[in-house]
Amino acid sequence: MWGMKMSVENMTFTEQFDLLGCIQCGRCTAGCPVTVRTNLNPRRIVNDCYNEELLDELSRLPEVWDCSACHTCAVRCPKGLKPVEVLFGLRNLLVESGKVEPTVRDALESTFLEGNPWGKARATRYDWMEGLDVKIADPEQEVENLFFVCCTIAYDPRVQMVAQNMVKLLNKYEVDYAFLGEEESCCASEILALGEKELFEEAAEGNVELFNEFKTKRIVTLSPHCLTAFKKYEGLNAEVIHYTQLLAELVEDGTIDLSTELNEKIVYHDPCFLGKQNDIFDEPRAILKSVPGVEFQEFNRSRERSLCCEGGGGKMWAETESKAERLAETRIKNAKELDATVVAVACPFCVLTLDDAVKALGHEEEMRVAEIMELLGELL
Repeated sequence: MWGMKMSVENMTFTEQFDLLGCIQCGRCTAGCPVTVRTNLNPRRIVNDCYNEELLDELSRLPEVWDCSACHTCAVRCPKGLKPVEVLFGLRNLLVESGKVEPTVRDALESTFLEGNPWGKARATRYDWMEGLDVKIADPEQEVENLFFVCCTIAYDPRVQMVAQNMVKLLNKYEVDYAFLGEEESCCASEILALGEKELFEEAAEGNVELFNEFKTKRIVTLSPHCLTAFKKYEGLNAEVIHYTQLLAELVEDGTIDLSTELNEKIVYHDPCFLGKQNDIFDEPRAILKSVPGVEFQEFNRSRERSLCCEGGGGKMWAETESKAERLAETRIKNAKELDATVVAVACPFCVLTLDDAVKALGHEEEMRVAEIMELLGELL
């Protein structure tokens, strides 16, 4: 809803989020994965939001920041409502009043000033390209696949190889592609989750204007968070897809040959932003299964039921206190029960949270977390 251009000044909070459609069945709370370790109760919050006089009080509840935007509540709601957006609305009240934690404030300020929430200089966004033969998009030339690099992938050394290996693979198989130049800026997915609706809308307008300067068939995102944000934008002239959709297509038509063996016992973790929010389940699996030597595993909780790693929803900048086991650690324990040697993912945030869980549990010797492009890089 927040990605739409519409006036909400004269609408009540209840009208903005269609809360009257809620039948208080409780399926949102029953399915919410973070309720096992926090006090978050989406059903109760939605119910209390009927009373406009309680909004200020509700926005100050610590559990408002526990939501990881996994969208399980939206998937399970029989009325098609999205309690997650109600929580973002409450966060927006805090942002507007300036009553947010310093880490949230810094992320928002950095995005406004430097085009990323990580506090990194805009001028260093493309340092990951050093030593690579990267094709840069030219507005005067048509390109089939225009790539967008996530802020996290651009700046975090742990996941920069997603972009680096993608370039190597595209060059090797002579795929028609180009990356954006120095004008690339944040998609603002996590900014919206942190409650800064206006900054998200400004980012959306700027990105739509930038993308529409190029003659391209489709925009390919390296992160499912960017994919989700772009699908909220209005006015994009090109289709938006995730890189696993492109690679699955290229593997199927024979453009990409994954004939090198990879002798690993791999279990695939469905990122919430890729699976629950965009229904992309089969393509990552098709890529992994096409690699010779791979013994493919499935978690008991997979696809629409995948367990959230707690990396989304602005949680990287709005950590809340809980003594209970992190969901990422539960996920790694599940992988250990399957004797998996690799937990494969297709999201930079999942890499970071699950990596931390592996280290916290002391499983570095027998198991690793790997982004799919990390694994494909090993085959190159």
